[in-house]
Amino acid sequence: MTKKELRKIYRDKRLQLSPSERSKLDDLLLIQLQRLAFDEAHLVLSYWPIEKLGEMNTHVYTRYLEHAIPGLQVAFPQIDAATSEMKALLTDDDTEFVENQYGIPEPVDAHEVDATEIDIVLVPLLAFDEQGYRVGYGKGYYDRFLTKCREDVITVGFSYFEAIDKIEDANQYDVPLNYCITPGKLYEF
Repeated sequence: MTKKELRKIYRDKRLQLSPSERSKLDDLLLIQLQRLAFDEAHLVLSYWPIEKLGEMNTHVYTRYLEHAIPGLQVAFPQIDAATSEMKALLTDDDTEFVENQYGIPEPVDAHEVDATEIDIVLVPLLAFDEQGYRVGYGKGYYDRFLTKCREDVITVGFSYFEAIDKIEDANQYDVPLNYCITPGKLYEF
């Protein structure tokens, strides 16, 4: 299937899950995440989950990583729709978040960090395939951003659903994940 077809199917599948089903699945995703070791990580780029899109609760995974890795710093993305670019802003407990034009909470008045400083990127997705390619929301912000990161950056996606065989229209601009975590499996690519 193509990205467009998969985007529609998996957006609908996620929205069919009740809040309590998603909460249970989030717990199972956390258990799978705990199988990974990120001992050398100092900075993670997370993202704010969008409830109306049925996204997994990334706050649970980010809090776990902060607990498991003493001194871990957390950044969140901020996009510039005019340039189609994304940057990472360092956050703390006092950082204020404001919704952007897409309804995505972004940090305000926060310090930008260079993409090469990031050790782990939690990457949003709707579906992914057996090769580690993902279907996002179609704007390409993450793929462009990931090309600016170090070659050894660890990319992690989360999905309530297992991998599909192949995304038919994956191309040279798509950046594959290192890991994708589902409730029942940890995929390594």
